This record gives sequence, C-alpha cells and structure tokens, in this order.
Amino acid sequence: MATYITLLNWTEQGVSAYKDTTKRTEDFSAALNKLGARLVDTYWTDGPYDLVCIIEAPDDETATAASLQLGALGNVRTTTLRAFGREEMRGIIAKAAG
Repeated sequence: MATYITLLNWTEQGVSAYKDTTKRTEDFSAALNKLGARLVDTYWTDGPYDLVCIIEAPDDETATAASLQLGALGNVRTTTLRAFGREEMRGIIAKAAG
C-alpha cells in the first residue's frame, strides 16, 4: 500500500467542536477501512497545521476519495502528500539513474 501524509487544519466548525476531535478521528479511521485504506496514526500538532495523519491506501484514487469524504464533513481542510519509504526511494533512484 502507498503511504500518504495528510496535513489538516480545523475549520471554524471543527475548532468549535474540538471536544469531539478524537471521536471524529475514530470515525475517519472506520471510513478509511470501508474504502480499503488504513489510518496508521494521527497527531495533534502546534504550528501551521492542527493535525497530521499517516494513511495507507492502495492507490491515489482511494486516498483522494478519503480526503473528499473527510473534507465534505466541514470540520477540516486537507493537504495530502504522497510519501515514499526508503525502499521505494531506492527504486525511484534506480529508475532515474537508468
């Protein structure tokens, strides 16, 4: 499965209901499972982002569908980054080197 790092910022709606954030994360994890993806971990952070999620999904389309479902709830805005592990990066380097 591919790894994705999702950076999240609360909307006004999301921050006003901050007490529900851990429950919303559990709900997000269940929604990911229904799509065939997995929430590896979630971190609540200080700084420019309110949360960071590590997600595994079978493909970009599934990861994008998950972000759309999450964003449609109105509690967060997302920025998703495709992440490559060490072995994946070795393969990319090998391809680039010819």
